Amino acid sequence: MVMWVFGYGSLITKAGFKYDERLVGFIKDYRRVFYQGSTDHRGTPEFPGRTVTLEPAEGEICWGAAYKISNKEDQEIALTYLEVREKQYDKKEYVDVFTEVNATTPAISGALVYIASPNKKVNVNYLGPASVEDIARQIVQAEGPTGPNREYLFLLEKALLQIGCKDKHVIDLANEVRRIISEEP
Repeated sequence: MVMWVFGYGSLITKAGFKYDERLVGFIKDYRRVFYQGSTDHRGTPEFPGRTVTLEPAEGEICWGAAYKISNKEDQEIALTYLEVREKQYDKKEYVDVFTEVNATTPAISGALVYIASPNKKVNVNYLGPASVEDIARQIVQAEGPTGPNREYLFLLEKALLQIGCKDKHVIDLANEVRRIISEEP
């Protein structure tokens, strides 16, 4: 049985596991938001970074990349890897991935996606909404074992533009981070 994994953040640029096929597409009724705190990759427990999660949003779409994994052993390795990489994401859902904006039938059904919920009881790292300025300031200052939080944002912005996606939230944040950095002494 084939397994598909949908990535909407750093998985777009770096899967980190073996896959047979990568398909650029989108999911419906979600939007990408920088509401999840990262204390293990792009920040620390004392100063969390911000990474993306999905938020239900009727009528919106979220572009990303889906990865097909056919081999059973590769699936197990990928899931073990993802359970560590996405450990701060408390929900797993199965979504339909579309490749054509007007399509009514998905290109892929049942792709696994990791989501960080706003439920603080099970997701202690959820930071939630804030102004673009506040989120950008936090991103500028945060750095974790995987590197600076701003690097995560800039890599995501670049990857989205490469697949033809102009995500306003990501672009606005990246521009504000660049503005803050340019004003640093």
